[in-house]
Amino acid sequence: MLDINQACEAFRRILEEQQTRVAQMDETKTDFATKSCITIGVVDGDGIGPIITKQAMRVLQKLLADEIAAGSIVTKYIEGLTIENRIACNQPIPDDVLAQIKTCDVILKGPTTTPHGGTMESANVTMRRELDLYANCRPVCIPEKNIDWMFFRENTEGEYVLGSRGVELPGMAVDFKVTTDAGTRRIARAAFEYAKNNGKTHLSVVTKANIMKKTDGKFTAICHEIAKDYPGITVEDYYIDIMTANLLKDPLRQQFQVILLPNLYGDIITDEAAQIQGGVGTAGSANIGDRYAMFEAIHGSAPRMIERGMGEYANPASMIKAVAMLLRHICRGEAADKLDRAMDACTVQVLSDGSAATAAAYTDALLELL
Repeated sequence: MLDINQACEAFRRILEEQQTRVAQMDETKTDFATKSCITIGVVDGDGIGPIITKQAMRVLQKLLADEIAAGSIVTKYIEGLTIENRIACNQPIPDDVLAQIKTCDVILKGPTTTPHGGTMESANVTMRRELDLYANCRPVCIPEKNIDWMFFRENTEGEYVLGSRGVELPGMAVDFKVTTDAGTRRIARAAFEYAKNNGKTHLSVVTKANIMKKTDGKFTAICHEIAKDYPGITVEDYYIDIMTANLLKDPLRQQFQVILLPNLYGDIITDEAAQIQGGVGTAGSANIGDRYAMFEAIHGSAPRMIERGMGEYANPASMIKAVAMLLRHICRGEAADKLDRAMDACTVQVLSDGSAATAAAYTDALLELL
């Protein structure tokens, strides 16, 4: 327990660290169109992670076989990002593992488990911060319902970046949230650029600015400032509570195209959107920075499936969709389109209760289509 003076000193350190973080933001971008050799790091993760990552890698290696053989694509397996090793090292990402990750250009990462309670932050939060992966991009597409959404979730600020840095005083606990001008401008710019480059005309900014007046109010104001550079895009504001309802409301939800949110709200609402699509096992996710990028499923490590001995029935579609996003990021759009078509055509079903195909059987069928 801290007294008020100690709590104020802890808050001072947080503010100073956040000012330093903003000052160190590096906007140097990797140009994958001209890069002669691209290194793809592969991290299995925990629980069902190794199972679905293995299947995703079968697909990736099939699509990039010629480039892998020629040496212009290198795949590098990185061990040690397991819950057991992280607890033993008392680090969300052990130093030696992080050093290996930073030798890669992009990462394909299986889901990792975060210890309950305590002060250890999640491996994802640490990786997003260390690699400055500020844009979490999550697509949801249901053609038969006329739904085509792209979510841009700010990835390095909000509650998550300080989620393990709160203070506890006698009789109370306080957590912190941070929103910076620079952090908001770059996620807003990324969302508007995506909209412009993909023919989208509608962008929704989702906050709780009526309550979180400083942080969410700043986020909203800066998004509208950036919007002035994109006159062809209509911008509307929604509060997070009503937006969760609107995603279920026809025909209103069909008008949504690009949805821009701070960190916590983006995490929650993209799980809802994935469930509308068919479940969190159907959705991939990209974590994009200027130098690095990391691709993953949006769901967790599903330890209960492993405990029940049902891990082989984990749906690999989420990780394979992450592969498609990875391919587009490294300028292999034709391969990504080929994978999208194969996934749309694949009729093999995977169910977590074991009543349908295994992850491997699904991937076998997908590879046949490829």
